[in-house]
Amino acid sequence: MINPRSLEAGQRFLLAAKKWWTADLYQHLRKQYEAEAGKSAARHDVADVAKVLEDLTEYRYFAWLERHLQRMKYSGTYGLARYYDQTRDSVLPALDKVKDDDILELQPDLPLPRYYTGVDIHQHPGGVWSDEVAGFVYEHGARSTTPMLGSAHADLHTRFTDLVGKQGAPTRILDLGCGFGKSTQPFYSAFPKATVEAIDLSAPCLQLAAHTAKAVGAKNIRFRQRDAIDTGYSPASFDLVTSTMLLHETPPAPLETLIEEAARVLEPGGRMVHLDFHFLPDAFARFMFYGHGRRNNEPYMQPVAEVDLQKLLKRHGFEDIKVEPFSEAEGLGAHRTDVWRLPWTVISARKSRSAPKRRAGTASRKGGKQSRASRA
Repeated sequence: MINPRSLEAGQRFLLAAKKWWTADLYQHLRKQYEAEAGKSAARHDVADVAKVLEDLTEYRYFAWLERHLQRMKYSGTYGLARYYDQTRDSVLPALDKVKDDDILELQPDLPLPRYYTGVDIHQHPGGVWSDEVAGFVYEHGARSTTPMLGSAHADLHTRFTDLVGKQGAPTRILDLGCGFGKSTQPFYSAFPKATVEAIDLSAPCLQLAAHTAKAVGAKNIRFRQRDAIDTGYSPASFDLVTSTMLLHETPPAPLETLIEEAARVLEPGGRMVHLDFHFLPDAFARFMFYGHGRRNNEPYMQPVAEVDLQKLLKRHGFEDIKVEPFSEAEGLGAHRTDVWRLPWTVISARKSRSAPKRRAGTASRKGGKQSRASRA
């Protein structure tokens, strides 16, 4: 039986190792690459970077360490999945108060797509959907996702919400792929007069999100188990559709349908703003990001990074499109090439007041057939 002190000690050790990996080892690799590539680095593509790095012992160690630190975080001797499996009888009763509450709507028969259930994203055993304690595991694991942020990790979400708010206070918000509610909480807190709908495929994550909202007395939020590409909401129901770390976990074909669905439920002139990973300033950053996707069991990172978002959004009636780098905390941003960081990007657009007609053959939206909707 893992006791809480042993769990936290083990997780702190892994986080310390990951910080060293993030800063020292990453910086060492970049310097080696730049020394080897010299002036030709500016002309390099991902394949060129691979030729320089893949046979280096240091790079192989970097890749091995990333893969296995993540594995140990979830499945090691002091792993989160093991801990919450052993403590389920003590943590699950906390969720009972929301199971029959208006704040939460679950659909036990909701079909889950194969691309969602077939991969243990983040190396989370069984994914974030298959076990009653998966929400607790995911929430705990998210605390050490970005080690350079440390205790400022929550600042990522508040900074994003503040950015959205600078363009005007929304009144009807839809948060796609809300996970355990970390992305949603700043919205229902910052805009108390707004009505907020948050959807996800994972029942365990939604239960934890609802429990958290109820604990802080939130009155303007509803969590619903629905599909991001087939939400079931009426047309023009929202003036803001948002997501955080959802797009890169959706294959390109469903991603296009998700964008189409966002356009459908937005009112004319409504805004769509996503926080995700897309801005990759050079071939070295792209190579490292693609490797991260493979090692972290996130197979859609690379294909989505290669999607032309400008064209995709224009095709579905969006205008004022911006794809811009985002600083997840003070002093961090795309200018930081000395540390490994995820390529945080804000993708924003406004639905045209004269949107194009729906593509021929598009299915009607009646409530959830297939998609990915689980991010914190």
